[in-house]
Amino acid sequence: MIKNTGAVNFRAGDGQPARKILAATSISYAIVLLDASVVNVGLEQIGATLNSGVSGLQWIVNAYTLSFASFLMTGGTLGDRLGARNIYLAGLMLFTLASALCGFAPSLGTLALARALQGIGSAMLVPCSLALINQAYPDPARRAAVIGMWMGCGGIAMASGPLLGGLLIHGFGWRSIFFVNLPLGLTGIWLTWPLPRDRAPGARHFDVAGQLAAIVALGSLIALLIEAPVLGWQSMPIVAGIALCGVAGLLFLRIETRQPQPMLPLSFFRNGLFAASALVSMVSALVFYGMLFAFSLYYQRVLGYAPLQTGLAFLPMTVMVAIGGLASSRLTRLSGARASMCAAFCLYAVGAAGMLLPEPGSPYWFAILPMLAIGLASGFISPAATAPAMGTVEQSCAGIAAAMLNSARQTGAALGVAICGALLATLQPFAHALHIVLGMVIVIALAAALLWWFSTRPSACLPRVQARSKTAALR
Repeated sequence: MIKNTGAVNFRAGDGQPARKILAATSISYAIVLLDASVVNVGLEQIGATLNSGVSGLQWIVNAYTLSFASFLMTGGTLGDRLGARNIYLAGLMLFTLASALCGFAPSLGTLALARALQGIGSAMLVPCSLALINQAYPDPARRAAVIGMWMGCGGIAMASGPLLGGLLIHGFGWRSIFFVNLPLGLTGIWLTWPLPRDRAPGARHFDVAGQLAAIVALGSLIALLIEAPVLGWQSMPIVAGIALCGVAGLLFLRIETRQPQPMLPLSFFRNGLFAASALVSMVSALVFYGMLFAFSLYYQRVLGYAPLQTGLAFLPMTVMVAIGGLASSRLTRLSGARASMCAAFCLYAVGAAGMLLPEPGSPYWFAILPMLAIGLASGFISPAATAPAMGTVEQSCAGIAAAMLNSARQTGAALGVAICGALLATLQPFAHALHIVLGMVIVIALAAALLWWFSTRPSACLPRVQARSKTAALR
């Protein structure tokens, strides 16, 4: 949450405490986004070492994104109740400890559990990072520039993740991609520890029932998509899982509707623009991370690429993710949010269609242009969807809205890996399954473009959310 608690005076501006906050939060945000992409190039070696098939590898990726998405809203609430500095530090400690556990993991189950703990730590530190920056830089112009720097560090980390992972695995093995977090995490802890403890405002209610229902609903959905190809859709565990997912989902909606201070304020979705922004954010993450997972296995299992070669193969795409993010606001000003977003999803479709052309024996450069298109679309959509959504809510609820959009992205990433992994595990040969995945991406991307086009018509956008009684309860 980017809510200013006013609990601590960090000698705001550009003093030493403020600079330490910026350095610590930038480092932590970088390793959070690094872990979202770096593990993909190590999947084949992890699978060989821990004797895992595609479903096990899906859990290695999704244990992180699933716990990140499930606990993100709660992480912001804990920061509001117990102090942003305290929860940020606890989250960074948990993430660092979990990274060490990942590196030493002797089995697939241990690694998946450690990845889930990494996700919980990330969910605690990311919203509290924004809260600390908000406290340290009260001047709006300076704060905007600092947040840009903070997000830029994350973008660079995400873009360099596959290549850095390939280099580390090539030199030191797959466990090194987790051990590299230790010095970075300890540096962030060292920078944050001297800061004064912030007093807990205690204004926000902790929605325990909603949190538990959300974990069960989302976790069971991802588990169904991963395990159903292995166990069969008509098997008793899968049928029971479908029932559990449905009941938990309905219970979550009921709780959040009746809760005076809900974890997920459903009233925001009454605004068509906010709902469309959240949905396209989720869809973009679904297609991007789904393709990233599928391409990682394709390059390593079908083409026989080493992790370093795989990281280099992803370089055009990941570099364009960073460029797309930096150019997003300018492109939106030039062509408008409506047309540019639709064009970005069409780029997804064009990139996926282009990846249908290369055969296993084709030269690598056949894939460069499609990779560039996919990366540019991914980098552009996230900030382009955030700005209009944030304009639909009151300033006092901006932190909750931002957390909701981040949670939608992480949920999309988990769904993308689960769905694409299920197709790859079910359909054979692998090249045929990959074509089905790419065809699905084309359809989803074009559908998202149409949805955005019709949802952002002036007549379809509801007025700004002005429900003072409800927003006051969320403060």
